[in-house]
Amino acid sequence: MTELTTSYSRGTADRPLIEETIGAFFDEMVGKFPDKEAVVSCHQDIRHTYVELQREVNRMASALLRIGLEPGDRIGIWSHNNVEWLVTQFATAKAGLILVNINPAYRLSELEYALNKVECKALITMPSFKTTNYLEMVRSLAPELDGAVLGRLESARLPSLKTVVQIGRDTAPGFLRFSDLLVMGDPADQAVEIVGARLRNTDPINIQFTSGTTGSPKGATLTHRNVLNNGFFIGEAMRLSPEDRLCIPVPLYHCFGMVVGNLAALTHGTTIVYPNDAFEPVSVLQSVQDERCTALHGVPTMFIAELDHPRFKEFDLSTLRTGVMAGSPCPIEVMKRVVSEMHMSEVTIAYGMTETSPASCQSTTDTPLEKRVSTIGKVLPHLELKVIDPISGEILPAGKVGELCTRGYSVMRGYWADAVKTAEAIDADAWMHSGDLAVIDEDGYVNIAGRIKDMVIRGGENVYPREIEEFLYRHPAIQDVQVIGVPDQKYGEELCAWVVLRNGATLSEEDLRAFCQGQIAHFKIPRYIRFVNGFPMTVTGKIQKFVMREMMKKELNLAEAVSA
Repeated sequence: MTELTTSYSRGTADRPLIEETIGAFFDEMVGKFPDKEAVVSCHQDIRHTYVELQREVNRMASALLRIGLEPGDRIGIWSHNNVEWLVTQFATAKAGLILVNINPAYRLSELEYALNKVECKALITMPSFKTTNYLEMVRSLAPELDGAVLGRLESARLPSLKTVVQIGRDTAPGFLRFSDLLVMGDPADQAVEIVGARLRNTDPINIQFTSGTTGSPKGATLTHRNVLNNGFFIGEAMRLSPEDRLCIPVPLYHCFGMVVGNLAALTHGTTIVYPNDAFEPVSVLQSVQDERCTALHGVPTMFIAELDHPRFKEFDLSTLRTGVMAGSPCPIEVMKRVVSEMHMSEVTIAYGMTETSPASCQSTTDTPLEKRVSTIGKVLPHLELKVIDPISGEILPAGKVGELCTRGYSVMRGYWADAVKTAEAIDADAWMHSGDLAVIDEDGYVNIAGRIKDMVIRGGENVYPREIEEFLYRHPAIQDVQVIGVPDQKYGEELCAWVVLRNGATLSEEDLRAFCQGQIAHFKIPRYIRFVNGFPMTVTGKIQKFVMREMMKKELNLAEAVSA
């Protein structure tokens, strides 16, 4: 193995890229594994073989074209995990439509913005979830639904929207039921084949909105080539095969579920298992046991919730072998527990961003354990990585911390109708700038030090919260911890640790600081420590450190005002 001297790495190219569309490749997999189970939705009690799933997909693609949608049109889906989501994902790909993933956490203004930003002509929505009524929200934006004829909705606030489809058995005025839409389609419709023959794998197929923490959400636009290849190579890193059964508790409206989950599985003849519509630890453990799953995906907080659930030891997880932990930095101690207590000896870590379809790096099943628990692996095939000085743009020597950039097939087409933001993210040489701080070692393994914006500069010292979090995870009383920087008049910034304790554990601020003394540099010991029950996070499980910072700034300003 050649040691790297600079922070640049290129993935292997042993396997060629897939140059087909999603629909064509899926049909090939159906031909290979027609009678094998493709999907099991535990909460819906639905099972489809590959050929059965293909029939539903073809019928849906036909129906979408018959209600007046045309290739290139945008269709939104606003739902948690279910078979309808999977059918829609592949049907829109076959019909040449662009699927727009809408976060179920969105409320009225966000929904209105998303639908209008990309001019969605149709929307598929679940009726409700917990206390949220999605149909009422749609109706409040488009009261004209009550008198609308299918495909003829004329809404003042949603001018592009013509059709709204409801998942589920109930019928609401103005909404077309998903099951009734399927009936309109013909699984042997020649129109679907004609459209499919005209599609190119570089056509846009999916729009996913970024979190919008710094302004309005941007619509990352992805192609067949982007997501199909990324899903395939992620599955290769896990050594997925038709013998595997992949449990997917992560959301489908995010790249983790849709690409790392659905596409990684269905490009390898693997069975998909949905344990529930949204994450709930017991349903995951139950589904792994009942369906004999060999692979499991999750963000770190999901694995922590499963491992620390009071009923964890009741379930037989011995069939597990692999999976992906991603979505946010993966604590080393959590990785070790997943390997030892969940039997996931071949679990992999993946890293990426929506704009890169999503994964750029991943460990493999044969990555040495010490590297698998402490790094995000190496660059994936057919991609390039570099770590640069954020100011000069120069590639840094190996082992130095800088901004991580990605180039290759996985980089998005751009942000929908936003050339300015696209140019800010993708430079003239086609490098996607991540905004993440990373380091590439001499062997090509990559580690994330944090976000550029998360880096804390205390009295001139650069402090990386991830390093301190990894140290604090070693304390036996700590279940989870996040470290942020807060403003300080003397040092510029000071460190603050939010700590979640294990059930029944006790720990004081003094005890935790004593634990740090002599083990890490004095300037890395958090000045502020808060014991909390959880962290503010997105529905996809990403921790919102910017929210934590704002909360601490308010708290500290209040404290200063009181003391004064």
